[in-house]
Amino acid sequence: MNGEHPSTIICPISTNVQDGASLLRTHLTTEQTQNESDILVDQIRAIDNRRFISKIGTLTKEQQLELRNNVRILLDI
Repeated sequence: MNGEHPSTIICPISTNVQDGASLLRTHLTTEQTQNESDILVDQIRAIDNRRFISKIGTLTKEQQLELRNNVRILLDI
């Protein structure tokens, strides 16, 4: 066993973009993904690492901070 955990905590992404839901969503542009999308902060879950097929984009530093802050607010930490 290599010590790696078999699952990863993720926030799913949706193309059902909703303006004004900034605390529960982090917006992604078409420059980052194929379609304009939102990261669904309130739907955190663990998935099996084997489900990862390919990388679809990269968050900017500002988006990383926004996502981190939104998760902290959601989890009250």
